[in-house]
Amino acid sequence: MAGDRAALISLLKQRSVRFGDFTLASGAKSRWYIDCRLTTMSAPGQRLIGPLALQAMRETGWLPDAIGGLTMGADPVAYAIAAASMDTPKPIDAFSVRKEAKRHGTGRRIEGNFQPGAAVVVIEDVITSGGSALTAIDAIREEGGLVLGLLALVDREAGGRQKIEAHGVSVCALVTATELGMHV
Repeated sequence: MAGDRAALISLLKQRSVRFGDFTLASGAKSRWYIDCRLTTMSAPGQRLIGPLALQAMRETGWLPDAIGGLTMGADPVAYAIAAASMDTPKPIDAFSVRKEAKRHGTGRRIEGNFQPGAAVVVIEDVITSGGSALTAIDAIREEGGLVLGLLALVDREAGGRQKIEAHGVSVCALVTATELGMHV
């Protein structure tokens, strides 16, 4: 798996790290940006992320009923993990959290394989301020989910991890900004 982790870091550097002038979701300005979707929505990214994230969750002791987070950054990560779990004793289904409930149809805020009382791991593509992750965590808790922890593909190391942990949620990140060569 060490080789797969190195391959994921290389793929993120190649596809997802960009330099320039960016405004982040938090509103902060940055000279670099990590667009994880370019990795998470790629075939090699899916193949690497699923098993690595599944292993990280096991090592952390998280045994969720389902996984998911705020759409759309969390979606491909959750789907990769769900697919990788298929040949395990306990496959894990995925769900998506909307920013707000739909105003039509079922009016649901959480779509997919989520049930009240489910033990879940919240998924995030990039942690910066922690705001998106906390939005998902709050929505899941409001719907009766038990949050075991948060798994992120990348931690920008910008204080978001600490903010999430202060909210009572353990965090596991597969990769840090430092490992991507970013100076934080």
